[in-house]
Amino acid sequence: MTRLFKTARSFLTLALLTGCITLSLAEERAPQTNRKPVESTRVQFKAFDGSDQLYYEYEPKKLDPARPTLLILALHGHGSDGSQPFNGVYAEFNATLDLAAENNAIVVAPDYRARTSWMGPAAEKDVLQILEEQKAKRKIDAVMIMGGSMGASSALTFAALHPDLVDGVVAMNPTANHLEYENFQDAICESYGGAKRDIPMEYKNRSAEYFPERFVSIPTAITLGSLDKVVPPDSARRLAAIIEKLGGQVLCIERDDLGHTTPYEESRRALLFVLTAMSQTNE
Repeated sequence: MTRLFKTARSFLTLALLTGCITLSLAEERAPQTNRKPVESTRVQFKAFDGSDQLYYEYEPKKLDPARPTLLILALHGHGSDGSQPFNGVYAEFNATLDLAAENNAIVVAPDYRARTSWMGPAAEKDVLQILEEQKAKRKIDAVMIMGGSMGASSALTFAALHPDLVDGVVAMNPTANHLEYENFQDAICESYGGAKRDIPMEYKNRSAEYFPERFVSIPTAITLGSLDKVVPPDSARRLAAIIEKLGGQVLCIERDDLGHTTPYEESRRALLFVLTAMSQTNE
């Protein structure tokens, strides 16, 4: 079954879709397509701590620098880096790039302390710096943050920490609760500066589920796979339900027949939902 809901006034149940993908923990993300990579520009910058960091940037050919434009922050998954959204392999990012091309939007994919980020303090500061730099050199009128897996979890974390800087969120197969989440703990411990038993407030503060009110004014789409063992869907499902009850604009798509992956059509539906809601909000 696919569960789809937008607001408390609308709940639709769609037909069962065939097929089943389940992943082991080692298969952090499931390749779905083999599209030609999209050309992007590799940008190096000096971070707050003096380290050299990277992000990758896609600019549509027809971009008019004199006109305001949408900026999409695309966050890669665990074990990868900022080049992942452009490699043509993952449906979530292919759908994002298609949407960007259709809407003359810029896509920026931070390394955010690759390859094991999980939006810890240093990664958060890097994204803030990149966002400030983009706004300084371009006319950015709206910011959407999206990602898959670790990137989805990190998109929720960043939006919860900085709701004033984000106009829309698309999180595909995320966790919304780092106190609850048990996988990839070595990487998360390194990123957050300690284990959850030692610094539980750090993990709580980076868990979107504890701050649903911050998403009420941010159109949010979440995609889930009921069979997901890599990043179980429970906390993100709860977050979506609470946002809905608080009156926020939220879309939650859950595939009962899939694990840790979001196909192209569901990815596009989630992205379009948020883009449309953002456009209506900015009118």
